[in-house]
Amino acid sequence: MSLLPSLTPANTLAPLPHDQPRLITAENDIDAVLTWLREYEDSPHTFASYRKEAERFLMWMTEQQRTLSQLSRNDLMDFERFLANPQPAERWIGPAVARHHPNWRPFTKPLQPSSIQQTLVILSGLFRYLNEAGYLQGNPLALARRGKRTAKKIQTVERYLDQELWQAVLETLADLPQDTAKQKAHAIRANWLFSLLYLTGARRSEVADAVMGDIFVRRGQWWWRVIGKGNKEGEIPINDELLQQLVRYRSAIGLTAYPHPRENIPLVGRLSDKGQWNCLSSKSIYLITKSIFEQAAQRAEQQQQFDIAFRLRTASTHWLRHTSASHQLEAGIPLLVVSQNLRHGNIETTRRYLHTDHETRHQASQALRFNKEK
Repeated sequence: MSLLPSLTPANTLAPLPHDQPRLITAENDIDAVLTWLREYEDSPHTFASYRKEAERFLMWMTEQQRTLSQLSRNDLMDFERFLANPQPAERWIGPAVARHHPNWRPFTKPLQPSSIQQTLVILSGLFRYLNEAGYLQGNPLALARRGKRTAKKIQTVERYLDQELWQAVLETLADLPQDTAKQKAHAIRANWLFSLLYLTGARRSEVADAVMGDIFVRRGQWWWRVIGKGNKEGEIPINDELLQQLVRYRSAIGLTAYPHPRENIPLVGRLSDKGQWNCLSSKSIYLITKSIFEQAAQRAEQQQQFDIAFRLRTASTHWLRHTSASHQLEAGIPLLVVSQNLRHGNIETTRRYLHTDHETRHQASQALRFNKEK
C-alpha cells in the first residue's frame, strides 16, 4: 500500500491494550491496516476498494495528528463531513490520473452521501477487525445511527445510461478520429472495450485480469470465463454481436479470428514499445471510459443539451454494468437470466434494475382521479 511520505510508523503508533492479548503482530497503525488488507488479497476488486478508503483515512488521521486508538466518535463525525467537502481542495482533490502521477490526489471530487456511507461501512469493518485482534479497544463507528447506516441498502440503482445517454455514447464512439495509426488503434480498442462492458455487464477489474484464452466455445456456443468478486469463477455468454466485435478487434491487432484455449494475450490490452502485449490496469480502463464520457458530454454541450452533458460527466465505468443490466431487462431478457449473467448472489439485487416497473406503475397511477368530473 502506497502512502504519503509524511505517514510513517513513527507518528502512527498505538498503545498496547493492557488486558487483551494481540492476535496480530502489528507495531503501528500502518502495519495493522496492512494486516487487515491482506485478508482480502484473494479478491482484487475488494482489496483495491478497501485500500483506497484506508489510505484516505490514514492520510486524514495524520493531518489531524491522531492515531487509531485516539479517535473518538466526534473525530469520525468530522471525517464524515470532510468526505463531503475535502479541504483544502488543492491538496485533496485532483484529476483522475494514475496513482504515480504528480497531479494525483486522494479524491477526484467530494463524495456523495451513498459513497460516504460505503466508506464508513468499510472503516467500521476495519475497526471491528482490529478490536477482535486485540489491537484496539473500541469502535467509534459502532455508535452511528443504525437507520443511517442501512439506508443505502434500499436505494434504487439510478447510476445507469438511459437510451438517450447511451445513444450519445454510441455516436461518440462511432465518430472517434482515425486519421493516424495511434488514433485508429485507440478508436478500435475503445469500441471493443465498450462493447465488452455493455454486452456482458462485466466489472472493469474482471476485464483487466482477462486474457483471450478465457473465451471458449462449448457445443457451438461461445462463453467468457471470469474470476469475479470473492475470487468466484463465473461464465458469461458471448452473444453473436459481441463475437463479431471480438473478431473485428482481433483482426485489427493482427490476430486470428478466434482465440485458442491457452492464448495469453490480454482481452483488452496495449502494445508495448518492445512489441509485447500488456494488460490494461483497472485504472486505465476507468480513464478510457471517462474520456469517452467526457467527449460525449462535450458533443452534447455543442448541441445545447446541457442536462445530458451533466449526466454523462457523472458517469463512470461501473455505470456500464448497471446500464447492461437495465437494458437487458428492458429488452425482455428474463430476470433470472440477467441475474445469472451479472453473477449476483441474490436475485433481489438484480430486481433493483427494473426501471420500467417504476414507469409502468407511474403511468398506471394516472387512472386515479380525485375530482372525477375533470
